[in-house]
Amino acid sequence: MPQRSWASGTGPGPIAPDGSAVELYAALGPGPDADIVDAAVPAGAAILELGAGAGRTAHELHARGHHVVAVDESPEMLARVRDVVTVCETIEDLSLGRAFDAVLMASHLVNVPDDGLCDRMLRTCRRHVRPGGTVILQRHAPGWFDDPPRSLEGGGPADAATALREVTRPGPGLLSATAEYRLDGRVWTHSFTVRRLDDARLDRVLADAGLALDAYLTADRTWVRAVPAAA
Repeated sequence: MPQRSWASGTGPGPIAPDGSAVELYAALGPGPDADIVDAAVPAGAAILELGAGAGRTAHELHARGHHVVAVDESPEMLARVRDVVTVCETIEDLSLGRAFDAVLMASHLVNVPDDGLCDRMLRTCRRHVRPGGTVILQRHAPGWFDDPPRSLEGGGPADAATALREVTRPGPGLLSATAEYRLDGRVWTHSFTVRRLDDARLDRVLADAGLALDAYLTADRTWVRAVPAAA
């Protein structure tokens, strides 16, 4: 898979096209994501996870009785996923020909700086959610762009010491930075650019993809539930 132009990474082991370190994510615990998703979907839901990585969330959702299909563009990431169906494909090009109770796209992927890519990924979400189903998204809080914390304790991958460095603003609504992760004596970096997605812009990009905001799932409004828009 080609390297994403808006992200890169360094450190031991393979690095996914979006700059994520495979060995880092394979070593981490599930974090809070599965709790949020589990509370927002029916018991035993069929869930399509887009950008599943090494399966941290997919494994936990499977253990809770959900039927998960994990999608990622990195074969090295998917090689670490166990017990659930995996599909190696980019999110924007995915077309499985079936619909799910819920489609999950976490990891702030909706904040990609490429507007066209964001639209294509959201259309993938819409294409794969059944009538009456939900799309669950994780975004950076709009206020995060105003003053991003330089220490990401509690804000980066669980179990890893994380620092945010080299913060710049390359354009209107854009933020670039390098995150540094330290775990068990190993060090990785992940450089990325993200676009601010405030509430008004979120409404617009969802509507363009045939979705509508249904609810904010967390008090900080970073987790969002959307539904198919009325025809």
